[in-house]
Amino acid sequence: MSKGVCQLTARNATTRFLSLLGVCLFFNLFVGLPSGFGQESFKVGILDPQAVIEKSISGKKVLSTLKEHATVRQKLLASDEEELKKIQDQLQKGAKSEAETKELQGQFQNRLDDYQKRAKEFQQEMALKQQEMVLEFMNKIETATQAVSERHDFSLVIDKGSEKTLKIVLFAAKGLDITDEVVKEVNQRYK
Repeated sequence: MSKGVCQLTARNATTRFLSLLGVCLFFNLFVGLPSGFGQESFKVGILDPQAVIEKSISGKKVLSTLKEHATVRQKLLASDEEELKKIQDQLQKGAKSEAETKELQGQFQNRLDDYQKRAKEFQQEMALKQQEMVLEFMNKIETATQAVSERHDFSLVIDKGSEKTLKIVLFAAKGLDITDEVVKEVNQRYK
């Protein structure tokens, strides 16, 4: 697995993390929807959870932790790749005997099996870590969003969505997007 593939996997993992976060926020904010319809005035806010993660201090820490976690694993996989390449080079140069060739082929296959197993384990570990961090950070966003919504008397806050995930809001009037204020609230609450 090349460095580019590992980086792509980390990027895909971050995108999945942000997508899951948006879906969770969208679902959690709609749980209280029926009580909002009975009110005379119905104000709707728009929130971009991805921007909250990318702009808030604690969100940046989450992304940094995930990136660091992925980087450490990428280095281990890169080391395994280097070992595989060395054995492959030895095989291409040719061995002194048929027994030596078979021994190198056996080593190569064992290392390849170990590499593939480790890559799969790292991918599962990364997905679990992302899930844990999504749930933890989702609670922070939800609490901050609720506080901002109450200050502005919003009945409902909708996840803005994105081109990468699902674009939910096609148009919003100025003043409805509370993303920056939620970022400030997250920063104040979770230093």
